[in-house]
Amino acid sequence: MNQTKHKNAQPWLWVPSLYFTEGIPYVVVMSISVIMYKNLGIDNADIAFYTSWLYLPWVIKPLWSPLVDIFKTKRFWFISMQLVMGVALACVAFTIPTTYFFQLTLAFFWLMAFSSATHDIAADGFYMIALRESEQAFFLGIRSTAYRLAMITGQGLVVILSGQLIVYYGDVAAAWSITFVVLAVMMLGLFLYHSLTTPSQLEAVNTVKFKDFFKEFFLTFVNFFGKKDILLIIAFLLTYRFGEAQLVKLAQPFMLDEMNKGGLGLSNTMVGTLYGTFGVIALVIGGILGGWLVSLHGLKAWLWPMVFAINLPNFLYAFLAAYQPTSWLSIGGVVMLEQFGYGFGFTAYLMFMIYAAQGSFKTAHYALSTGFMALGMMIPGMFSGAIQEALGYTSFFVWVGFCALPGILVVYFVNIPADFGKK
Repeated sequence: MNQTKHKNAQPWLWVPSLYFTEGIPYVVVMSISVIMYKNLGIDNADIAFYTSWLYLPWVIKPLWSPLVDIFKTKRFWFISMQLVMGVALACVAFTIPTTYFFQLTLAFFWLMAFSSATHDIAADGFYMIALRESEQAFFLGIRSTAYRLAMITGQGLVVILSGQLIVYYGDVAAAWSITFVVLAVMMLGLFLYHSLTTPSQLEAVNTVKFKDFFKEFFLTFVNFFGKKDILLIIAFLLTYRFGEAQLVKLAQPFMLDEMNKGGLGLSNTMVGTLYGTFGVIALVIGGILGGWLVSLHGLKAWLWPMVFAINLPNFLYAFLAAYQPTSWLSIGGVVMLEQFGYGFGFTAYLMFMIYAAQGSFKTAHYALSTGFMALGMMIPGMFSGAIQEALGYTSFFVWVGFCALPGILVVYFVNIPADFGKK
């Protein structure tokens, strides 16, 4: 077993920054990479296919999570991964101007994705070791806010910076290289900061035998896949966001594409402002409201409204594609409604994962659920670009709206206790 001792770890010094750090590589790999490749002339089919593959480390991270427990300490792992991610960001910066930039930058994004998934495992484990239960509860909101700030930084400030640099230099590759240099410096700065501020005296030597640990690890899989209604659980995890998984890969390329190609012709600065500020604010409000209502009435009472909230706003993108409005009010309104609906509707998904993880091995089963969550985003996203190129933007967004049907069908058969999630 692990023997740990608590010491005054001054959590305000490292908890917010650690979870800000956790959010940055994820938003870089999943969102910023899409915008960068669009600016650099990669077609939608290739963008969607190859960047969707980057979800894979988060799909399979439960498979190597025991290694983080067995070898070294959690602190060693997340600090090491921050260094690796800082170097990977720098490598992206230096390979953007090259002839084979697409292949090379993808390789470094893969490195970043695996490092980020490992960082998530170690950071969450360290959080539970370094803080008492009362402190863990207190800092839940703080860490969530810090992660959201990372989303605002990535989807907003970083994209706006790239747009301003494109205008200043008139060179897309140079602008993105500088942007990634800034990201690399920031990540390496966080690596140095956490090397100094995170407590190093909290973790003792792991005394769990290797074979015993993996025996228990194997049992977690047997127990998970032996759950009652496991096929229904997996179907829910894979289909609930079937439409959103496709929308998220093409929404920003649609905004950036020229109007004669069916897009809205917006600049990086405009897209960064829409998604990174107004969009994130709407997302947070939707999530807070969803959590509050579930705590009052339980998940079952709000499951259907949340299913429709996460799916119906997707049809509004078909309106944008059909009429190509230039009004910020129209475009911003659609983005905010879609993001609010996503934040509100995603609450049901998170609560369902908690419901699915009930019983023995709660932590491991929740981790497995997050793997299926990532798989549910990866597979539809891979083919979304090819579907869009075949249908055009307007028909594609109509298709995305109707992709709610598989998830709705599964929800119809889900039976959740009426008081689950209620205070």
